[in-house]
Amino acid sequence: MNKPVKEMDSLQNERAGRKRIAIVGIGLMGGSLAIQLHEKKLASRLVGVDTHADHAHKALELELVDEVMNLDEAIKVSDVIILAIPVDKLVDLLPLVLDKIENQIVLDLGSTKSQLIEVIKNHPKRGRYVATHPMWGTEYSGPQAAVRGAFENRALIICNAAESDADALEWVRGMYSKIGMRLLEMEARAHDLHAAYVSHISHITSFALANTVLQKEKEDNAIFELASAGFESTVRLAKSNPAMWVPIFMQNKENVLDVLKEHIAQLTRFKESIEKDDKEYLTKLIEEANRIRRIIK
Repeated sequence: MNKPVKEMDSLQNERAGRKRIAIVGIGLMGGSLAIQLHEKKLASRLVGVDTHADHAHKALELELVDEVMNLDEAIKVSDVIILAIPVDKLVDLLPLVLDKIENQIVLDLGSTKSQLIEVIKNHPKRGRYVATHPMWGTEYSGPQAAVRGAFENRALIICNAAESDADALEWVRGMYSKIGMRLLEMEARAHDLHAAYVSHISHITSFALANTVLQKEKEDNAIFELASAGFESTVRLAKSNPAMWVPIFMQNKENVLDVLKEHIAQLTRFKESIEKDDKEYLTKLIEEANRIRRIIK
């Protein structure tokens, strides 16, 4: 007996490793991932979910997703649910999504992990969830900010991998590998500490520098005309969305405060060396900083 066309298509997609994927939050991260899921033929169909009607409409207009549904509908028709929303919303939404799934795979793109993993550690569907953090982003937001090839050659952190089911973990690893990411595994607390040092402090520094310049330099035209490439690259992150970053700083409060304490101490050393005309110590501080060349070319 011949199989129905829909059933044949489903079997072909399954053999090819393609999944019906729902992306919850079709902004910068979700939209950029959608582009690569399309291009790498990892999705047989992409469903978008977004509480902002304008985001949903724009995502459809840009063809980031094939259709838009509400969350319950999207879960029912999807094999994989990707949560690409701010971390404070993730803490509330992830347990609800796990309540609703049967055997689907659930993953998130959040920048903090300890609190999120703690919330669902005893959930009966815990194994269907894979905690991931793609180490990429820009200062822009919304579906119109989505970037082609965004995640290629970037690091992807999987946290507490042993707590996820083997098949879910295998698919998630394969998906990220196919879009060109370098996979690393890490315990959630270690991840949050390292993220505070290499990502979160950069944003705080950028916000603070922007506020310093705006406070002291009253002429907007002067800032625009005189801003050097160095200033622009340092302050670029100050354009980032507070709806994303305030929750990150709050969830990773302990680590962020620890990093800020060290950063303020370093700034104080520079301040004191200049106050005291201590050229030798100022040179030493800069030379110590130059060691970063060994890591970042």
